[in-house]
Amino acid sequence: MRKVRPVDKLIITVAPTGAWPTKKDTPYVPLTPREIAEEVYRSWNAGAAIAHIHVRDDDGKPSMNFDKFREVVELVRQKCDIILNLTTSGGLVFDDETRMRPFTELKPEMASYDCGSMNWMHSSVFLNPPDFLEKLGKRMQEVGVKPEIEVFDTGMIYNSLYYLNRGILTPPLHYQFVMGAPGGIAATHKNLLHLVESIPGDSTWSVIGIGKNQLAMSVMALTMGGHVRVGMEDNVYLSKGVLAKSNQEFVEKIVRLAREVGREVATPDEAREILRLRKPSQQS
Repeated sequence: MRKVRPVDKLIITVAPTGAWPTKKDTPYVPLTPREIAEEVYRSWNAGAAIAHIHVRDDDGKPSMNFDKFREVVELVRQKCDIILNLTTSGGLVFDDETRMRPFTELKPEMASYDCGSMNWMHSSVFLNPPDFLEKLGKRMQEVGVKPEIEVFDTGMIYNSLYYLNRGILTPPLHYQFVMGAPGGIAATHKNLLHLVESIPGDSTWSVIGIGKNQLAMSVMALTMGGHVRVGMEDNVYLSKGVLAKSNQEFVEKIVRLAREVGREVATPDEAREILRLRKPSQQS
């Protein structure tokens, strides 16, 4: 029997909180640092290799509060070896240094790099101007944090190639395709194929399907050799009309589907190898 190489394995990212779901949307979304850390730990036990972290303030609103990030990171690191990926976009109103401080000081292995601005939800503007993206890429290189290049539309791929050519991003790149967000690219099979065909050949990629698109995009990634992100940041329903009671349930569902199509699930260390991450002990 052919031995499965780590590069063939599926990396599952869990995004347990995000910036939008409230306890009114679902009573199960984790909001406090302790709740978030526990959800990450349970998702790691279920098969997640990466945790994408947002935090909330004491009122449950989107936040980039450094102390909240620090508490989550410390609690998670006490429990497991999951790869931590901290957001740099916990809301629409934060200044550059506030957005960069968590990864700069806490030194996770990854952090988000939203590669362009967009009209968000047809109601506001998600700003990632050129000067911020240059600063963000350089800072990530300085502290040894790998960018997860979040792509909400095709033009953001071309932005990433521009910054790659300028040395602000370094290969191999890792992309996270965010599909189905109002104001961004639609979650269709043809669009996913187009995105995958538009990135450098040595890149890795993962996909997010927002809301009802989560399962269809996940299945596409499973069969195309890509990777998957799930969690309450993107979708609170496990199936039509059925709220997920934990982020762990989303991970377990993807693990079951992966087995059905013959994809083994990557451990955190195998994900580190696939993504060419520095292990935490190697970071300065």
